[in-house]
Amino acid sequence: MKKLILLLFTTLILFSGCDNVKQKKEEPVIGKKNLTLTSDRMTPEVLWSFGRVSDPQVSPDNKTVLYGISYYDIPLNKGNRDLYTLDIKTNKVNQITKTAKGEYSAVWRADGKKINFLYCGQLWEMNPDGTNRKQITSVEGGITGFKFSPDMTKLLYTKEVKVSKTVHDIYPDLPEATGRIMNDLMYRHWDQWVDTYSHVFYADYDGEKISNDIDINKGELYQTPLKPWGGIEQVAWTPDSKTIAYTCKKLYGKAATLSTNSDIYFYNLETKKTKNMTKGMMGFDIAPSFSPDGNYMAWESMERDGYESDKNRLFIMNLKNGNLTYATKNFDQNVGNITWNPDSKIIYFTSDWHGSFQIYKYILNTGEIVQITHGVQDYRGIALAGDRIIAPMQKITLPTELFSINLENGESHQITFTNKDLLDQLEMGKVEERWIKTKDNKDLQILVIYPPHFDKNKKYPTLLYCKGGPQGPLSQSFHYRWNYQIMAANDYIIVAPARRGVSGFGQAWQEQISKDYHGKSMQDYLDAIDAMAKEPFVDADHLGAIGASAGGWAVYYLAGNHNGRFKAFIAHDGIFNEEAQYLETDEMWFENWDKGGPFWEKNNKVAQDVYAHSPHKFVDKWDTPILCIHGQKDYRVAVTQGMTAFNAAVLKGVPAEFLYFPDENHWVLQPQNGILWQRTFFEWLDRWLK
Repeated sequence: MKKLILLLFTTLILFSGCDNVKQKKEEPVIGKKNLTLTSDRMTPEVLWSFGRVSDPQVSPDNKTVLYGISYYDIPLNKGNRDLYTLDIKTNKVNQITKTAKGEYSAVWRADGKKINFLYCGQLWEMNPDGTNRKQITSVEGGITGFKFSPDMTKLLYTKEVKVSKTVHDIYPDLPEATGRIMNDLMYRHWDQWVDTYSHVFYADYDGEKISNDIDINKGELYQTPLKPWGGIEQVAWTPDSKTIAYTCKKLYGKAATLSTNSDIYFYNLETKKTKNMTKGMMGFDIAPSFSPDGNYMAWESMERDGYESDKNRLFIMNLKNGNLTYATKNFDQNVGNITWNPDSKIIYFTSDWHGSFQIYKYILNTGEIVQITHGVQDYRGIALAGDRIIAPMQKITLPTELFSINLENGESHQITFTNKDLLDQLEMGKVEERWIKTKDNKDLQILVIYPPHFDKNKKYPTLLYCKGGPQGPLSQSFHYRWNYQIMAANDYIIVAPARRGVSGFGQAWQEQISKDYHGKSMQDYLDAIDAMAKEPFVDADHLGAIGASAGGWAVYYLAGNHNGRFKAFIAHDGIFNEEAQYLETDEMWFENWDKGGPFWEKNNKVAQDVYAHSPHKFVDKWDTPILCIHGQKDYRVAVTQGMTAFNAAVLKGVPAEFLYFPDENHWVLQPQNGILWQRTFFEWLDRWLK
C-alpha cells in the first residue's frame, strides 16, 4: 500500500522497550552470538541471527564512519541496537556502546569531538570512543528526533504532543473507561490510534543543556514529520541557523485522509513567522535539504494530489530569487536520499532501475544526470566521505553491509563484514534475471531464485511471488520475512515477476496497475509462471502462489482465477473484499486513486469495474488449499479481511488455515512471531507441494 521502510519500524520495535533512563533492574545485553551451524541451509533462526547494519554517518574529518547494528535475541523475544565506528583507512571496527536499551539516531557533532544519540527517549552525547556519556535533555514524554543548528547554539527536536481531548478529559469521573469517541476520520493510522501529534520544538543550547523550548506547531492538529514513515529527514536547518524547514500536511481528519498534499514550511526564529515554500505544488513535498552555501533548497516532490506512488522528483529552489528547477524532468525514475556535495555544485541521490538501486549525481550548472554505480545490488543511502561515498548496500544474497564507493568511477568495495561468520557457513541460491514477452508483447523482467545445490536434472516445486505495494520496487532487498533465500533453502524455486505497477521501469509501467489490479498485472503473473513451468526442472504439477498486502490481494484473486495452475496459496495481510476495504482502511487517498472512487458511485464505470473484480466475488471458484495470515494491529488492511477470507474457504470446504497475530501490524516484527510465521509458512507449503 505504501513504500515500506523496514528500518524505521525495526527501530520502533527495539526502542519500545525503553521506559525510562534509569533501569529498574539488571537487563541482559543483546549482541552478536557466534553460531556454528549444522547445515548450510538458511533457517528462521539463522535469519533472525543476522546483524542488521544501518545509518552510516561520516565524521567531519572524513576519517571515521559511525553506524549501528541491531541484533535480536530469540529466547528474550526482543532486539537491541549498539553503535560502532570504523576507521575508513584501516577498516578497523570498534564497538562503542553495549547497553541493554539501545542507541539510535546517532550523529557526529559539528566539530567531530562528540557523538550525539537518542537513548531511552532523550538526547545524549559521548566521546567518539563511547566514553563520558552524558544526558543533554530531560524532555517530558521523551523526544523522537533531533538536529543541532549549524552554529550549535540551538537544538530542534520532535516530540509527541496531545492536542485533542480524550474521554478522560471530558469525563474525569470515569478514569477506568476504555471507550473512544470519534467525530472525524484518520482516528487511527498504520498501527496506532491517533492520540498524539508529532510537533517540532526548538530550544537554546549552551553546550551543556537546553532551555526556552518553543513548539513551532503549537495548537495545530497536524503531524511534523508525516506519519507513519517520516523521520527527522523531513526537518532541516538553513545553513545560517536562522530558519527551520519542516514537512507538514496542514490538513486534519477527513481532509487529511483524502489528500497527500504536504508542503515544506519555513519557520523564522527571529520573526516567529511561518511561510509555505511549496504552495501550489499539490502532491507530497518532503525532505528539504539545503546546499552548504545556503543558496538552494532541494527536496523530493510528487506532482498529483492523492497519488502516493507518483514519480518522486528532484526539485531545487533558488532561495535568492525563488526560481524553481525541476531537475529530473527528463529522468523517468524516482529520487531518494538527496545529498549535497560540499561545494554546492552537485546533488547525489539513489534511484531504482530494472531491479537494482543505484547512485546518481545531478550537476547543477549543466542539468546533467550521471549514473555513478552499476551492477546488481541495492544502495539504500549516501554518506559522503571526501572523494568517496559510504553507502549501505544489500543483495538478495547479502544482508546490509557498508560499502565504500569511488565518486569518479563508481568502483566499490565492502568495508564491514558483520555477518561474514554466518554467511561463510551458508550456501546461497543462485539469483538469475530473465526477460520474457507478456501476452500483450511487453518485456517483463523476472527474478528467479534457485535452491542451494540446485540440480537441473531434478524437478522442484515452484512459488510465484506476488509483490505487495502494489507500486514500488521489486529489487535486491534482503528481507527478514519474505526472504527469497530461505524459501530457496527449503528446496523451492521462486519466480518473482516485475509485473505492471513495479517501479524502476518508467512511470507509465508503474501506473498501469492503478484501477486495474485484475488486468495486466494478473496476466503478467500468469505469463511468468507459465513460462517457468515449461522448464524441465520446474514441477508444473506443484506450483504455489504467495504474497502480502497487494500481493495478498493477488493471491486471493488468483485463488478464484487460476484455472488449476496452483496447488497451494498463502496470503498475508491481503485485501479480500474491496468494498469492505474501502471503509476499513486509514488512508482514503489510496483507495480513491487506485480503486477509482467509492463502491456506491453506480455511474462510476471505472470504480464499478474494480469492485466487480474484488477477490471475494470469485470465492465460488475456490478449490485450492489456502493459508491466511493477518495481524490485529494492521489498520491499513484490517484483520477482518484475513478472517473473512479464511471463513469463506472453510465454508466452501477448501482446506484452510488462519495464522493470527494479536500484537503485530502490517508486518511481523517480533523474533518469535517471525519464526512462527516462517515455520507455519513452510509447513503449509510442504504439506501441499511436496
